[in-house]
Amino acid sequence: MQFRVLGPVSVTTANGTPLPLGPAKRRSLLAVLLAHANAPVGVERLTEALWDEEPPKHARTVLQGHVSRLRAVLAQHDAAAHGVELLTQGAAYRLCLPEALVDAHRFEESLQLVRRSADPAEAVAVLREALGLWQGPAFAGTVHSAPLEAPAHALEELRLSAVEALARAYGRLGDHGAAASVLHAEATAHPLREPLVAQLMLALARAGRQADALDFFHRTRKLLADEIGVDPAPVLTDAYRTLLRTDADAAADDDAAEPGTDAGAETDTGTAVGTPADVDDRADNETAARSPTVRRSHGTAMAAEAVTPQLLPRRPRGFIARQDELAVLDRVTSAFPGPLVTLTGTAGVGKTALAVHWSHRRRADFPDGTLFADLCGFSPTPARDTVAVLREFLLALGVPVERMPGSPAALGARYRELTTGRRLLVVLDNAADSEQIRPLLPGGDDCVTLVTSRERLDGLVATDAARPVTVGTLPAADSTALLAAVLGPESVAAEPEAAARLAVLCDGLPLALRVAAARLATRPHRGLASFAGELADEQHRLDLLEAEDTGVAAALGLSLRHLPEPARGLFHHLGPHTGATLDTAAAAALADCPPPQAALALDQLAAAQLVVETGPRSYVLHDLVRLFARSLAPGHEPAGLLRLLDHWVQTLLGACAAAEPGGEPCCALPAGARRSAEIRPFADRTAALAWYSAERGTLRAAVESAVAAGLHDRAWRIVLLQWPLIVWQVRDGWVPLLEQGLTSAELDGDPGAQSRASALLGWVLSEEGRPEEALTRLERAPDLAVRAGDVAGEAVARINLAVALMRHGDHERPGALLAEALALAERAGLTETATLAHQHLAQHLLSVGLAAEAADHAAHGLALAAPVLAAPRRVVLRTLHGEALAAVGRTGEAVRQLREAIREARANAYEEGEVAARAALDGIRATPRRIAAGASSGTSGRT
Repeated sequence: MQFRVLGPVSVTTANGTPLPLGPAKRRSLLAVLLAHANAPVGVERLTEALWDEEPPKHARTVLQGHVSRLRAVLAQHDAAAHGVELLTQGAAYRLCLPEALVDAHRFEESLQLVRRSADPAEAVAVLREALGLWQGPAFAGTVHSAPLEAPAHALEELRLSAVEALARAYGRLGDHGAAASVLHAEATAHPLREPLVAQLMLALARAGRQADALDFFHRTRKLLADEIGVDPAPVLTDAYRTLLRTDADAAADDDAAEPGTDAGAETDTGTAVGTPADVDDRADNETAARSPTVRRSHGTAMAAEAVTPQLLPRRPRGFIARQDELAVLDRVTSAFPGPLVTLTGTAGVGKTALAVHWSHRRRADFPDGTLFADLCGFSPTPARDTVAVLREFLLALGVPVERMPGSPAALGARYRELTTGRRLLVVLDNAADSEQIRPLLPGGDDCVTLVTSRERLDGLVATDAARPVTVGTLPAADSTALLAAVLGPESVAAEPEAAARLAVLCDGLPLALRVAAARLATRPHRGLASFAGELADEQHRLDLLEAEDTGVAAALGLSLRHLPEPARGLFHHLGPHTGATLDTAAAAALADCPPPQAALALDQLAAAQLVVETGPRSYVLHDLVRLFARSLAPGHEPAGLLRLLDHWVQTLLGACAAAEPGGEPCCALPAGARRSAEIRPFADRTAALAWYSAERGTLRAAVESAVAAGLHDRAWRIVLLQWPLIVWQVRDGWVPLLEQGLTSAELDGDPGAQSRASALLGWVLSEEGRPEEALTRLERAPDLAVRAGDVAGEAVARINLAVALMRHGDHERPGALLAEALALAERAGLTETATLAHQHLAQHLLSVGLAAEAADHAAHGLALAAPVLAAPRRVVLRTLHGEALAAVGRTGEAVRQLREAIREARANAYEEGEVAARAALDGIRATPRRIAAGASSGTSGRT
């Protein structure tokens, strides 16, 4: 088994098979544990690593889920046989493993071996093997956060040190060409790392490439001045002076061979006169001597070689931010010879503006000119013919019309010939596919090609090593800045909240933001808040985001026109979707098609940037795209919505079963429900709760859609089936949703649903400190369940009412209510409900001083709470049992129960239960006769 962090974080088995690690956050968890291998890493540190911004309220639950899944994956692949174990240590986790299994450790060991070796040949062999461990940036594929960036930066510094050491070893062997080759890529990628550039300059000079060495100095000096406003450091100027001394010696030799030339520029000591600032003219002459734009060959030069084309459109107005994308472009366009970069993203996201802005920003880096062509791949006009674009480029390069080649092949050959040896920028905008691009790729390694497209252009990545750069929507701050750039900063400053709301309603899409700003700018009487209110109406949002021939719907329509089947067919069915996230199973339900067909269609939609792939079979569908889909087929919405709601009900039933194994479902499928072809599987409780949390907004929107369509039998089911998350995060604003669920149950005329909704709503109200409202709801629930003949619902209703009464000081009614609930559950064979009744009876009896009876009920509950039930319930029962045993003087047994509760809580990362059990144990040690009644607040409010 091998653990890799020098590149994408991964784990492989002995035969090289990669382990399925899952999403980026789980890889980030593994990365942090590997960065601190064999040492405990606290939950707070891990949370900081997984959420670079404010973590969500359920962060700990999600973290526990990732730990559980990672532990399961390791166990499935026999990690223990390799000495690998993921341990829980209090509020921390520790990954124990032999360090030799981690590639970063082997890399560092190789560097230590080289430091101890005096043999350059051995150093070359060891360093090449060590650098071969790198498959990309350290900790790639993880969340960008400080706990990961620091070790990644440290490893990157070690890698660069290894590259420099390898170059020195080659130099000691006399292979200066190899040294220069090793250093060139790194100096290009890290142009401000002056020691690296200095070492490259000297290696180039020793390899006979004096002009290239001088060119690197001048480029670096200019970059230092432009980017950070400083002069070169001594390490760079010393290397430069060394080069000039070598140049001067060569010039003296030339003078001896050709009398009449002027030696100049050299002192009596042979040291070159002048500082770097004094040699700009010389630098310009050196560049001119090498530039193809002024070079003449013997008898074959054509006028084309003297032309510097400048075809860029004007710089885009009001361009905002994009600092991350600009930095990525800077990096990837300088990382290797002849770079080809694809800028891809959805319609209206600003790909062309970014490409043109970057091109203007870097224009000085391309002394031989810039070529630009709009290929009209996604345009109302037909796509540009490649032959016509080649002719346009050759004309710009100086080929006269009468000398223009006749055939497409000859045109391409002449284009590649003229671009070889030049430093050109070629921008190919709005490409339809990879095939349209390939004939237009220049021939020189010094050219940079930038392609924009709504397609991912995977073919260019596969065949031409294109570097993909995805252009996403703008974050909130940049969206409001764009509005301010068009409307004026005073307008946005006057209504900042409305501007922020506009940014959200426009999905951060630059096209939508510009159209919205244009409407506001031409209608000054309409304020931002008023217009945001109009945009909030989904029925008219797309209409409001149209301005003459420009708009979101028109742009998305062009993308749709180019979609293949089955993507086009699926897209027409996406309108009823109720949230941002979309998986294959939900898409199949919406489109009423087999899941494999939905998977293919989603992949095609992702390639066209109409949905964003976020993981295996998982996608994001932005609001404006969903509204556009809804506008295309409004007549299909009712049937599609019904299929989707039935799919959610079935998925929720599966999530309930995983979150509370062994529990009784609170409802069945509605009459006439259509079975989904595929339902998301849930591995365990943690996975189910994580899904509930992630889909909470989607499920809330599903309830709203069901209510609007009059499908109340679906609405109350989707509400009630969220009960595992509700009881786990009880004080998290659930009352409005539960009130809607109760209203839908009443409109559906289902007393059983009304009972369960009242019981759950009453329990939540009680937890929120609203006792009068809570008891009003809870008192009705048992009778409603009796009317419905729902024995399980009646038992749960009586338990919830009893718990609420206990909390508010009633010591008489709870015992009878709980005894009745227990009898109902036992008669109906409802094991989980009986376990819950025993638990709360034990708690009640402890509170009224009947410890022996409490111990009996806790023991009975434990006997029923087999391991298939959720661990938190067993931990609570063990804690109650231990407290009750201690109260009757059976201290030894009590201590054993509490220690077992602590062990089981820790094994299942149930920290609240561990704290309660430990407090009870400490209470026994401090005052053995005193018993504090304790219970979990997260296991009594089920439906």
